[in-house]
Amino acid sequence: MTWLILAAAVVPALLLLWFVYSKDFNPEPKNLVFKGFFFGALSVFASLMFSTPMVVSGIITHNPASFTDAVLLSFLGAAIPEESAKLLMLWLLLRRCKEFDERYDGLVYAAAVGLGFACLENIMYVVEAGNGWLETSVVRALFAVPGHFSFAIVMGYYYSKSHFEWNKTPVSDKVKMWAYPVLLHGAYDTMALSAGLGYLWSGLMSVALLVFCFFLFRHTRRRILTEAQNNRQ
Repeated sequence: MTWLILAAAVVPALLLLWFVYSKDFNPEPKNLVFKGFFFGALSVFASLMFSTPMVVSGIITHNPASFTDAVLLSFLGAAIPEESAKLLMLWLLLRRCKEFDERYDGLVYAAAVGLGFACLENIMYVVEAGNGWLETSVVRALFAVPGHFSFAIVMGYYYSKSHFEWNKTPVSDKVKMWAYPVLLHGAYDTMALSAGLGYLWSGLMSVALLVFCFFLFRHTRRRILTEAQNNRQ
């Protein structure tokens, strides 16, 4: 049973990593991709170094009772520390990486980092769910893991753009590698957390989250296929 629970937590992240990796016309070394995956798992602990003091000090609460609480938890407790930690790990991975020689590579490595984070976070949530592990793993496989994947693709796109066009890229575009994933992540978590604040509000936020996820995943897939095609030309 233990292996089944771990598989339910890990497989969704590995499948999405395989998807983005399989579209690379010049595949990256597998050891570097899994190094990125490991770095992503480490970013969970790096993010907790920022978010935990916020909880202890009472600035944010894990049990939001209002929309404001949900926004604070979503951005200060999740989006900002988590995406900052992922970007730091992506930079540490690629700062002296000779294999990082094509724009699509940024998507691959960013996805590895993002999914490494999602994988460890998934394991923590599924194990903590106890007997409800199956329901938790299904919900997270459909929403949370693809969410982290999408945020990572956005980060990787702008990271590559800045790296290969540094002198041509305005400062605003360089900031986007951090700002856009934070905004998307914060909006995603705000809708998810707000869904528990009232019956009517729950229905509205649930529909909004489904629509948001649909367009986010569609845009992510399109970005992957477009960048992969550009790399072939």
